[in-house]
Amino acid sequence: MARGKSSARRRGLGNRIIFPRRKTSELNKLTEIPFKDVELLKNYLTERGRILPRRITGNTATTQRALKQAIKRARNIGLLSFSEGYSSQE
Repeated sequence: MARGKSSARRRGLGNRIIFPRRKTSELNKLTEIPFKDVELLKNYLTERGRILPRRITGNTATTQRALKQAIKRARNIGLLSFSEGYSSQE
């Protein structure tokens, strides 16, 4: 098969031009992420306590690093648990 012909087909997309969707997050507007606002931080955690990735949340790289730092601070002072499935032995 010739190289020119295979690159001409775009696997079912036809002649459409696909624009990437613009992702925005409410955190991108804030200058500093409040680590004491637990309800806001819980929106960026999974059910098991993992931090959601940037491609899902729509954060910029700078905001995602600040979010990571705020979640870790909230976990260290005891506002957030490290894992949601954890239950104490008491």
